[in-house]
Amino acid sequence: MADALFDPQCRRCPRLATFCESTGERYPGYHAAPVAAFGDAAPRWLIVGLAPGLHGANRTGRPFTGDHAGILLYDTLHALGVSSAAVSVSRDDGLQLTGVRITNAVKCLPPANKPTPAEIRTCNAFLRAELAAHDTVRVVVALGRIAHDAVLDALALPRGKFRFAHAARHALGSDRWLLDSYHCSRYNTQTRRLTPEMFREVLAQARDLSRTH
Repeated sequence: MADALFDPQCRRCPRLATFCESTGERYPGYHAAPVAAFGDAAPRWLIVGLAPGLHGANRTGRPFTGDHAGILLYDTLHALGVSSAAVSVSRDDGLQLTGVRITNAVKCLPPANKPTPAEIRTCNAFLRAELAAHDTVRVVVALGRIAHDAVLDALALPRGKFRFAHAARHALGSDRWLLDSYHCSRYNTQTRRLTPEMFREVLAQARDLSRTH
């Protein structure tokens, strides 16, 4: 592994590596490679998503940038005063985050947006290293059950003790907290499973909690 936190040339999951390469061939100019975390270098809170989207982070090289999944996320972060812009369109658009960082449980685009359990476990080493390196993080926001489980695995905590539920708040020890939210995917937002108000409530709690602990 080139870097404990991130390896831009990682091929530890052959299926994902091959799929990334194939999307690069189909869509010349796409990033089509592992996607690094983005945001504050010394964050107080960390948002963990599932994986890069085909025409989002897989295209732009920045988490939640360039597709529907990032629309609600960056708009909410901007409304909360931690993003310099409400819209994220490209890796070089100048957008900056303050106090918060964004990453994914799986760094490479998975076919049908569904990584296998083995791929999630393999990529967990990067999330584990990221959480260890950023000891300033007081709050982790998990977008969806896969991200929730990945955070627990990265911290060597039992899944059975911390059940995923939207807006659930879990004390992890060592003055760290895990907050759960439904993923801000197109399906969840269009079906109103996740409304802007529901999402903002969770992220506002994360921001505020990160400033008081």
